[in-house]
Amino acid sequence: MVNPGNAHWLTIIGWGERGTSGITPASLNALEQAEIIFGAHRHLKVLSGVDADVREWPVPFAEGVPMLLAERGRRVVMLVSGDPFWFGAGTVLARHLDPSEWAIYPGPSTFSLAASRLAWGLESTQCLGLHAAPLTRIRPFLQPGQRLLVLLRDGGAVAELGRQITQWGFGPTVMHILEALDGPGERLRRINADQSPPDDVQHPVALGLEVAGEGPPLPCTAGIPDDFFEHDGQITKQSVRALTLSALAPKAGERLWDIGAGSGAVSIEWLLAHPDNQAIGFEASVERAARAARNARSLGVDWLALVEGQAPEVLANQPLPDAVFIGGGLSQALLQALWERLPQGVRIVANAVTLESESLLMQWHQARGGELVHLAFSSAGPIGPRRGWKAQYPIIQWRVTT
Repeated sequence: MVNPGNAHWLTIIGWGERGTSGITPASLNALEQAEIIFGAHRHLKVLSGVDADVREWPVPFAEGVPMLLAERGRRVVMLVSGDPFWFGAGTVLARHLDPSEWAIYPGPSTFSLAASRLAWGLESTQCLGLHAAPLTRIRPFLQPGQRLLVLLRDGGAVAELGRQITQWGFGPTVMHILEALDGPGERLRRINADQSPPDDVQHPVALGLEVAGEGPPLPCTAGIPDDFFEHDGQITKQSVRALTLSALAPKAGERLWDIGAGSGAVSIEWLLAHPDNQAIGFEASVERAARAARNARSLGVDWLALVEGQAPEVLANQPLPDAVFIGGGLSQALLQALWERLPQGVRIVANAVTLESESLLMQWHQARGGELVHLAFSSAGPIGPRRGWKAQYPIIQWRVTT
């Protein structure tokens, strides 16, 4: 039990499908002393033998928080699924409460129950909570041979995820459908992702996935092949992008400004580097901004923020970054605006391909320092019956810290 003191008015109990028979004596004692008990509809269905005022928690979840806080000072119990601080309600509630106000009795998480049924080691299994998130967030984790445990909202999501996985080329993936774990209606069934699931899947539901198939997995290093992105030619190409991401050096929890986002490729790879990373893509073209958003969704980083407009004007009132990439729209005005606004320590990487933008970066390098790099790539191609090197446009890259 987490209990910062004796003054708490709220007790959070990890609740399962067995109701009171599945909780500890301490949890049972808190229920017996409660004046008010909150819980979702499915939690209250297995609650009996209490004298408290029982209230159903509304949907969406956030609407119940004011109702709970209005009872501050009374003896209140809230029933939440399993372990409240593993993709659970505890994290949301703790934002509104002082630590002295609440105590908690966690229960077994759905992940723990699912792993025990499948005999999978949790330390080597990726756990994802997609019950309230887009299913496309699973995309980076589809690596053949990997095991995933996934929380889903309902049976319809099982079918939807199966179709999505199959569309990506991972139809042979084994899907273990785990329903109503630890309750009298517990059931475990197995199908492949490319098969139709049963139409009577019970909630709560989790999936155990054994990933298989010929679909292309996302590389684990920077420089995803260009074919993964929808683009109109305005994309930082794979080799240049790998070097650009290396220069930007994303760290956990950092924010990127991607100016001239184009296809969104640099922003997307920045976000793939760590789940806590943030990115804002600035793009003057409405069509390209929409394309970048589609790419972000399809590659599992739907939290990419896109702002339409011309830099530097569009940068106003945006949260400050830890790093800036300039892939388009490079100008004297933009560099001057960045230098005036950004705090000390922000990493800037600017790529130039035209003589005019190259000259501009040379001037700024001379004035501000940093590192100026010439990137040149050639690939083998046919020259009549023989082969020769076909050069790409060279790139001048300026790397500097404000």
